[in-house]
Amino acid sequence: MLEFVQGYYAYIFLGLLFTIGLYGMMVKHNLMKKILGMSIVQASTIMLWIVSAYKEGAGVTVLDKRIGVENPDLYLNPLPHTLMLTAIVVAVVTLGVSFALIIAIYREYKTLDEPTLLEQMK
Repeated sequence: MLEFVQGYYAYIFLGLLFTIGLYGMMVKHNLMKKILGMSIVQASTIMLWIVSAYKEGAGVTVLDKRIGVENPDLYLNPLPHTLMLTAIVVAVVTLGVSFALIIAIYREYKTLDEPTLLEQMK
């Protein structure tokens, strides 16, 4: 069991982080805490993709004369890293739009508590 934890500690940590973010999104009533949970979920997902793309002893995907092209397993796959750059941009934009919506909601209803907000909107 200890060997399993030592081998997959990054995945276990990221799974716990994802669960914490999901808990914040689903259980908390404050809209600001929901956004914080969403940000944690996004960050843990991005980190999971980056960690899963790692290979022990692999080099960057620039042709290296010492490694050659015979064994492509000695190079990292650049696709997950490239996709996660796009995901980071989407996460920042989503966070910005959600903050703008929260500001507008607070100015209109003077609360960020979801049950109170739903009651005022009826």
